[in-house]
Amino acid sequence: MSVLQWVCLGLVVVATVVGIAVFARGAREIVRTLRIGRSAPGRTSPAGQRTARVVREILGHGRFQHRPVVKVAHWTVMISFGLLFIALVTGYGQVVDPEFALPLVGHLWPLEWAIEAFAWLSLAGIVALFLLRLRLQPRGENARRSRFFGSNQGQAFFVEATVAVVVPAVLVIRGLEYAMGEGSALHYPLTAWFGQAWSGASWLETAVVVVATVKILVSMSWFVVVGLQPTMGVAWHRFLAIVNVYARREPDGRTALGPLQPLTSQHGPVDADALEDLPDDARLGVGAIEDFTWKGLLDFATCTECGRCQDQCPAWATDKPLSPKLVTLALRDHAAATAPYLRAADESHAGLDLLGSGVIDPDALWACTSCGACVQQCPVDIEHVDAIVDMRRYQVLMESAFPAELGKTFTKMERQGNPWGLPARQRLGWAKDLPFDVPVVGVDVESAADVDYLFWVGCAGAYEDRAKRTTRAVAELLHTADVSFAVLGDGESCTGDPARRAGNELLYLTLAAGNVEVLNEVGARRIVVTCAHCFNTISREYPQLGGRYEVLHHTELLNTLVAEGRLRPTRSVEADVTYHDPCYLGRHNEIYTPPRELLGALPGVQLTEMPRNREQSFCCGAGGARMWMEESIGTRISTTRAAEAIGTGAGVVATACPFCSVMLGDGVTAASSGGASAGTEGGVGVGVPEVTDIALLLLDRVRDTGVVP
Repeated sequence: MSVLQWVCLGLVVVATVVGIAVFARGAREIVRTLRIGRSAPGRTSPAGQRTARVVREILGHGRFQHRPVVKVAHWTVMISFGLLFIALVTGYGQVVDPEFALPLVGHLWPLEWAIEAFAWLSLAGIVALFLLRLRLQPRGENARRSRFFGSNQGQAFFVEATVAVVVPAVLVIRGLEYAMGEGSALHYPLTAWFGQAWSGASWLETAVVVVATVKILVSMSWFVVVGLQPTMGVAWHRFLAIVNVYARREPDGRTALGPLQPLTSQHGPVDADALEDLPDDARLGVGAIEDFTWKGLLDFATCTECGRCQDQCPAWATDKPLSPKLVTLALRDHAAATAPYLRAADESHAGLDLLGSGVIDPDALWACTSCGACVQQCPVDIEHVDAIVDMRRYQVLMESAFPAELGKTFTKMERQGNPWGLPARQRLGWAKDLPFDVPVVGVDVESAADVDYLFWVGCAGAYEDRAKRTTRAVAELLHTADVSFAVLGDGESCTGDPARRAGNELLYLTLAAGNVEVLNEVGARRIVVTCAHCFNTISREYPQLGGRYEVLHHTELLNTLVAEGRLRPTRSVEADVTYHDPCYLGRHNEIYTPPRELLGALPGVQLTEMPRNREQSFCCGAGGARMWMEESIGTRISTTRAAEAIGTGAGVVATACPFCSVMLGDGVTAASSGGASAGTEGGVGVGVPEVTDIALLLLDRVRDTGVVP
């Protein structure tokens, strides 16, 4: 060995020992931080299903479907990370012997082809990602509009620069190897073209030693930098994402949307029965960093700071202080800073209030609409909504700290069983003057099992004037299709959705348990609902309380009735229609097709999609109990969404949720000039578009008179 080789070998050995040691220390710190969290039962099994899902998720990159360039670039860089590790290992041998090759696989041409192909692809990929990051750099007055706003750009550029050095080093060594041995192009398919230019040079072996050393030193520098910064998610996600995706809430691959997780304390899950015997020291929800589960803490550590959640968040887009990314990063950094004290049993840091200590801005916590866009977009399965609701639970149940408007709403729900605070005797007011009788279970029919469907009207459908029109329309359409149905009348109560999303889990449990008891007593089997929130609660959350029913949204049932010919929309009314996907129907429950098929079956309707639709639909602003809170910061979410609907030029904005109808109706009024006249129901809008439910559009084309009640 030459002096140069001895020097390079010494550098490589020292760098490797230091790099691995520092990296291992960083990994240990992350594990120790996760251990301060509560247990997370059910996150590791079934192992086979979870492992298969991890492989499909990572290799398929399904969460990048709306970003094809990023998807391809990131995928090639990710795959190359494993393959080029072989080249890194080879480099250690090449420092000692420039002609070194790994036994058995060193000259295996399929592997050599894969290494060279992915080296070039990853080089192109990292350049693309680098240029994209440069283009999206937060700048000037529009800095907030960049999804990288608040991300640590220096760390990201360091990671990208490391790849940009190591990958060319691999390619250069491949070219040098070809030049030294003048091997067959079969073994150097994508590097022989430049390697042949070096053939016969006297410095080839020296060059191999130097380039291999540089490759290793740069790689070990990455290990050192990353190991010293356990909060460097843009680097650690390479490893943590695998674990986080494996431990996702739903092992079948569904996102962590739809039902919320049950309330917990440090002693375990808290259900209706456990409420009767809570220990005095019980901490409900999440008030301090140690109240999160280890999976929640893993979420924070895994964040890549890519900003896709921030880019989709309706609160952030309308200039509110909530960014799901910044909340995640704040919790990540706080966990890392606090964990050593908690491990040392330092009481000064135990139970440190996340809001009171300034870790989380209260305005940010209450700005969330729980639309789920952040969860749906996250490439590493972070469960933002669950974390935010758990923090709300603590504020409501332990601190009694919540917006004043919610206090009034809670009182109305407690006393009257609905957030409008109206008496139960008015729940059947919507049926007045209908040309047929609406049967009530227990009065006109003995059991819900005696009819095809129990029609769950919901609070909005019973009390809100615009929603009552939808309720009447659905009832008339079911009657026309000869579908037997009955309602509960004053036996209904609020499903509890607003209370649960606002953090008042105890009120939710009271309301939900009462409803489940009633539904079970009346023999409910199949239920049809018009409210997306009621749909989600009854179908996805009531099973947690023993209420299991077949639940259909009215757009699903009406679409089926039209397809079967039991409803015939024959009256043609020309209308340009744009459809707004309710978050709790679409993103939370993946019902996108039935409403659109139903619109497509209506004579004269031309559907024009908004730029953001289906999975990328923009929230109306009502979810997460925001229906009952004022928007005092930034632009109203409903106004922003309404402006997007108006921008399509459609005369009718159709939706399938009473909350959306209310919010978009108000938003259209606010977003419009104010002097234009509204279009006619079900027809062509003139000036200000008409906001209506799909059921009303269908009824107008089924009825001969064309008169909507």
